[in-house]
Amino acid sequence: MTDKPGVIDLNADLGEGFGRWTLTDDEALLAVVTSANVACGFHAGDPVTMRRVCETAVARGVRIGAQVSYRDLAGFGRRAMDVPAEELAAEVAYQVGALDVFARAAGGRVAYVKPHGALYNRTVHDAEQAAAVVAGVRLAGGLPVLGLPGSRLLAAAEGAGLPAVSEAFADRAYTARGTLVPRGEPGAVVHDPDAVVARALAMATEHAVTALSGERVSVRARSLCLHGDTPGAAGLAVRVRDELVRAGVELGAFA
Repeated sequence: MTDKPGVIDLNADLGEGFGRWTLTDDEALLAVVTSANVACGFHAGDPVTMRRVCETAVARGVRIGAQVSYRDLAGFGRRAMDVPAEELAAEVAYQVGALDVFARAAGGRVAYVKPHGALYNRTVHDAEQAAAVVAGVRLAGGLPVLGLPGSRLLAAAEGAGLPAVSEAFADRAYTARGTLVPRGEPGAVVHDPDAVVARALAMATEHAVTALSGERVSVRARSLCLHGDTPGAAGLAVRVRDELVRAGVELGAFA
């Protein structure tokens, strides 16, 4: 059964280049999304890129989110790491604060926090690391936390009195338990544009997705993520946005 479509946020990972290297089409994606997860220099990004993305986001009315990560520039933040809780909390606050300087200089602010890569996946199950991330967010002033439904991260955010915002991934495969299939496994990333659009529609209107193993999985999310580093990401984001609007889904930021 299809529920009445509600308000959905579209978010994408942006600013994921540094120095002479570029990865995401920030200009094009910022014309489509309602929230931007901006790399803060630990897995990608640099001060010039962070400033440029913040200026464009503010000009286009896009919410700015701090995409915090383990300190892993060489591995794009996707390598598993063991970081002491106190150190991780401080590093999360550091990243949020750095981005907020540029957001406020552009006339905006950091509106939420979302972990990236290995840190995101770790905080789904690891209560200590999840609590450390939330401690860092509180140290930075307290902001909404964006994460996977049912994760330890969102539970920790709720426990700390912070808004916990659930998200879903139209271009990632799911397990039967509602978690993301690890990137190292076959089929973890959905490359077919038609399939991505169909999954986005199902998530927004039916609150469900088909797992890699074939089961129908409940997915209730306030925000849909489209990865900015996939080929053709900007064009795909336009298709997803247009199909959602056509289905009667209202697009709007959560923060």
